[in-house]
Amino acid sequence: MTRWASLLIAGSMWVAGGNLRATEVGLIKINGAIGPATASYISRAIDVAVARHDACLIIQLDTPGGLLDSTKDIVQRFYASPVPTVVYVSPSGASAGSAGAFITLAADVAAMAPNTSIGAAHPVSIGMGGDAGKTDDVMKKKMENYASAFIESIADRRHRNVEWARSAVIDSKATTAEKALSLNVIDLIAKDVPDLLKQLDGRTVGDKTLNTVKAEVFEIPMAAGERFFQLVLRPEMMFVLMLMVIYGIIGELSNPGAILPGVVGAIALILVLYMSAILPVNMAGLALIGLAVALFIVDVFASTHGILTGGGIISFFLGALMLFDRNDAAFKLSLAYIIPATVLTAAFFIFIVGAGLRAQIRPVQSGRETMLGKTASAISRIDANGGKVFIEGEHWNAVSETPVESGQTVEIIGIEGLTLKVKPKSQ
Repeated sequence: MTRWASLLIAGSMWVAGGNLRATEVGLIKINGAIGPATASYISRAIDVAVARHDACLIIQLDTPGGLLDSTKDIVQRFYASPVPTVVYVSPSGASAGSAGAFITLAADVAAMAPNTSIGAAHPVSIGMGGDAGKTDDVMKKKMENYASAFIESIADRRHRNVEWARSAVIDSKATTAEKALSLNVIDLIAKDVPDLLKQLDGRTVGDKTLNTVKAEVFEIPMAAGERFFQLVLRPEMMFVLMLMVIYGIIGELSNPGAILPGVVGAIALILVLYMSAILPVNMAGLALIGLAVALFIVDVFASTHGILTGGGIISFFLGALMLFDRNDAAFKLSLAYIIPATVLTAAFFIFIVGAGLRAQIRPVQSGRETMLGKTASAISRIDANGGKVFIEGEHWNAVSETPVESGQTVEIIGIEGLTLKVKPKSQ
């Protein structure tokens, strides 16, 4: 009897332990543009949720959009996920714009908080990576057709409104949470995470029935590397790094030997090249910024009374304005960055670079080299074998290919060691 009781207790504890694991859910929070760091974070969170045997993984989402390549990675990861995925557009006022609409529709369960929005997923607003400035009408049409087919396939797979999904791409249509629910774009509206867990309870996803009414929420934080790349892969950070490239490399060239500015500029350049392959950079904007740098430098050497500097300021401002796609809030560079950067860059070239370059081309002001071109009086006969001159309060050895008599004025044309090379001063 004791043996059977022990087995019964052990079995009860095993079942209880299994139920305990089943009533835990994972939670991650995405706030900002969708990029490689976001895709990595979501993929790792799914692995963690699977390892913990969580009932589901909730992705709390608030994004203006992001990169299509990263969105594709996330969608594919959702499809392959052993644990049910729940995208929850929250809190109130949040949005699943652009790439966020694809991600929301791709989840096993799509949920939104009241007073949130979803949509406007036109491919112009979805970062394609690389050069956004080279897309012509044909390329834009291809992008539109691809994005439309992609979101339709997502909606069809998840049994959601295919027509609305298509219109979100073709017509940039957006809608509120309440309308999205009535249109079968999403599955439910929840005011907060506890309410979401109540509504998820008993819902069947694939071959699994969710048991979440009393679930404990386990938040999976971003790893340090993910936080770093999430911070770095932003238009503002790339713009700041571009300024570091300009200041560092130009500062090193104008003040040779400083070393530190050149090293910082080189590191920043490598990061900028990496980011430019991911973020939708406009080549016209880059060209204008490059032109501005050239105008600033040329104005140091050319006497234009500041005309080239003025052109450089205008060129830099327009280049920064065009550097990223301003139609998409995810890649919009704020004037709060552009205006101070324009003023700072102009001041940098006028006062720092200008002073350094002018110092390099200015005639030598001290040392023996300052005697070149000056005249002196011969205090003895000077020929190829030698002689003496008196200059700047000192007696100097001197040689001359043309003999010079004592008292005659000579011009210094060279210096070899402690001997001056002179020639007779023409009258």
